[in-house]
Amino acid sequence: MEAPAPHSPAEPGSVQIVVTSPEQMRELGRRLAKLLRAGDLVMLSGELGAGKTTLTRGLGEGLGVRGAVTSPTFVIARVHPSLGEGPPLVHVDAYRLSGGLDEMEDLDLDVSLPDSVVVVEWGEGKVEELTEDRLQVVIHRAVGDTTDEVRQMTLTGVGKRWAEADLSVLAA
Repeated sequence: MEAPAPHSPAEPGSVQIVVTSPEQMRELGRRLAKLLRAGDLVMLSGELGAGKTTLTRGLGEGLGVRGAVTSPTFVIARVHPSLGEGPPLVHVDAYRLSGGLDEMEDLDLDVSLPDSVVVVEWGEGKVEELTEDRLQVVIHRAVGDTTDEVRQMTLTGVGKRWAEADLSVLAA
């Protein structure tokens, strides 16, 4: 992983990271897991194939949860219990949900959130009301007919929980 280019400074509370392979994306997830705790909401956005599930797979490895982390597109949400003392991982794919928080309420995420790390793919405009504190991860990749593995990522902490977090450790 590389630090951002000098011409693209991150906004305060943000870090920009360049990832050049799926394994680097998983490793970033493993490192990010060390910063997460029960009650954290992580929102992932990016094009299809950007690496959202790959990042979440690394989070699951870093959190030490049970079960293979795969895309929950058809089941909407999967719960991965912790194999140790850490929080469970709730992995949600909101791609097919169009109703915003009303539809999300059927998943009882507000009940799961205090005790879990909740990761929501495609959650923009749908889950922000769950908590004032969240980590927003935006993944940009080249689109079209390309085999380019490079991902430009911006991680932004929102709210009091993330005000003091040092996200720059993830770019190391």
